[in-house]
Amino acid sequence: MIPEAKTAAVGRALQEAFGVNELEDIRMLTAGLSTALVFRIVVRGCPYLLRVITHTDAMNDPTRQFACMRSAAAAGLAPRIWYTSTEDRISITDFVEARPFPTPEALVLLPAALKTLHALAPFPKMIVYRDYFDALDAYIRKFQDARILPASETDELFQLYARVQSVYPRHDTEMVSSHNDLKPENILFDGTRVWLVDWEAAFLNDRYTDLAVAANFVVTNDVEEEVYLRTYFGEAVSEYGLARFYLMRQALHMFYAMIFLLLGASGKPIEPHAEALHFRDFHNGIWAGEISLASAETKLQYGRIHMNQVLRNMRTARYQEALRIVSERHASA
Repeated sequence: MIPEAKTAAVGRALQEAFGVNELEDIRMLTAGLSTALVFRIVVRGCPYLLRVITHTDAMNDPTRQFACMRSAAAAGLAPRIWYTSTEDRISITDFVEARPFPTPEALVLLPAALKTLHALAPFPKMIVYRDYFDALDAYIRKFQDARILPASETDELFQLYARVQSVYPRHDTEMVSSHNDLKPENILFDGTRVWLVDWEAAFLNDRYTDLAVAANFVVTNDVEEEVYLRTYFGEAVSEYGLARFYLMRQALHMFYAMIFLLLGASGKPIEPHAEALHFRDFHNGIWAGEISLASAETKLQYGRIHMNQVLRNMRTARYQEALRIVSERHASA
């Protein structure tokens, strides 16, 4: 189950962490889209999580990943770390037995966890991209170059989104330590507290990125949005804060639309104007663990869901108002 090339490295990890050479049990965990191999292992009767990084590049740098994970673990946000090796690209941490996470509790516990995370000493910066918008711009170019959808279906999308690109404060100096990949499989609830796992995408970033990613799953209306943001900021959110949060949510929809349409299409043209499931129903299914994004068809569905949602949102009066508020704030500055 463990690749032969990694067997000796895993043996060294077990010996250093626990003084043993063999596992009592091992089971591969398949959730998530990471290229890393993740296992639930049992040593001396206790379960742990073994993560084996199989691919290293600027986006998946074990040095940055482990540094962020150690900082989060010290703050009680990530499970206890038993072993890391940057050279072997291996980590062993406590295994968290996850329980269902009711959204009313998540609506309060998640922003509280993010507040703690964002107050940590600054994470390393991403080498490839300066911020979330640089990465999004790159994926938009890849999507346009791939020509997997006719321009007639995406012209309005890119025209409306260009307004966000033009007014959002890119490369903001007020960056914070961010997880950047808060999908449900990376948010574990043990019945009492929240644990954040998989620090592969962690780096110094705009605080509204984490807030927007998690909001997809737990914020369903304006009242919940107010509770969520008040919990994070500790007070009622300003008009500017609400506008910036709303624009970041649209950027997030664009990011997920571009990535998942590209992943699902695998370079082939996509059927134009295909129907997609409702945004809230699909996200409820992901949150409950009932929907997996493993198949190409599900990836295409997820990409279309985000594309349809961002189009709907960018046609609203709230979108125009958010653009105005953010634009005027930074024009006056």
